[in-house]
Amino acid sequence: MSTDSDPASLKRRRLLLSAAGVSLAVPAMATTIRYPGAGPTQNGSRAASESLARLPLQGIVSATPLQDLHGSLTPSDLHFERHHGGVPRLDPDQHELFIHGMLARSKALRLADLKRLPAVTRTCFIECSGNYITALGARSTPQVLAGLTSQSEWTGVLLSTLLRALGVSDKAKWLLAEGADGPLLSRSIPMDKALDDAMIAYAQNGEAIRPEQGYPFRLLLPGWEGNTQVKWLRRIEVSDAPFMTREETARYTDVLSDGRIRQFSFTMDARSIITSPTFPQQLEPGPQEIRGIAWSGRGRIRAVEVSTDGGRRWQPARLDGPVLPTAHTRFHFSWYWDGQATVLQSRAIDETGYVQPTLGQLKAVRDSRGIPYHFNPIIAWHVQRDGQIRFEETG
Repeated sequence: MSTDSDPASLKRRRLLLSAAGVSLAVPAMATTIRYPGAGPTQNGSRAASESLARLPLQGIVSATPLQDLHGSLTPSDLHFERHHGGVPRLDPDQHELFIHGMLARSKALRLADLKRLPAVTRTCFIECSGNYITALGARSTPQVLAGLTSQSEWTGVLLSTLLRALGVSDKAKWLLAEGADGPLLSRSIPMDKALDDAMIAYAQNGEAIRPEQGYPFRLLLPGWEGNTQVKWLRRIEVSDAPFMTREETARYTDVLSDGRIRQFSFTMDARSIITSPTFPQQLEPGPQEIRGIAWSGRGRIRAVEVSTDGGRRWQPARLDGPVLPTAHTRFHFSWYWDGQATVLQSRAIDETGYVQPTLGQLKAVRDSRGIPYHFNPIIAWHVQRDGQIRFEETG
């Protein structure tokens, strides 16, 4: 009786497969000794060859590696960081949120109290309003230029649930959100936003919010600048006027070209960035796929257009669905590179009709000599004849 390992049996199988036009080679692994792999662990880890990391910049932020990610969600450990006095370590069983002011009654809430209330979950981005860093010049990556935006699935309690349960006054127009970090960072928030989609979030991507993101809970304001979304939330005071804190007077205001100051510019404008191909990639002539992300604080992305000739012609990119409001949307565009020098660009258009501006259009109305808050220009990637790609500010 022959077996599959019997020489005569193997010979017959070769003859049959050869007649069918199929070649059969004895696999080299037949003589390889296999060893069992590692067993189950408490926590998973990335493959050793996948070196994903945030990039610390300017001593105050760490940026998300946009060029290394896929899809629209950001892994929690890669969500960008920005804090003003370090990360406080708070005991979730002791830390309280005190809500007071123009309410029928005041209340102190702990994490366990929030978790007993009706929960909501939504996916949205958070972006620092200073998300435009060009200090590295031509060697800038998407992570450097626009890495202060990340997207997560957030779970928590609608702020409107709490305010209405506590009897918010009809005369209330603003509230103060204050954090438990070193400087007690605080911002004034209009009541319209508080009663709309504002959340007190305690979970991110299916787990508790991480300390750098505001553990045990933070304020979440979909589509608004990151500085308003106060982390390590400790106090909410309801009032009939804004509080004019340092973060909305001396900081986080926009200087216009005529010298005036724009205040309370909460909403993040529509923006996009190509994440591949970019520096430091090296192109070879032939078919390429241009990839990137687009987002808008005003709602859904309606379209993304791509130019492969320095802005002379714009063509529609393909959007990955579902396209959610105030959320990162992935786009793709097929392109054949002929080996000639050129410039790659993308521009986002949101559902309000807003079109991402050029650098020149922004500079015509904004004073860019200070901190460039809410600076969202079209970003240009210059492809050289040798296939190298460099960033260059283009008007």
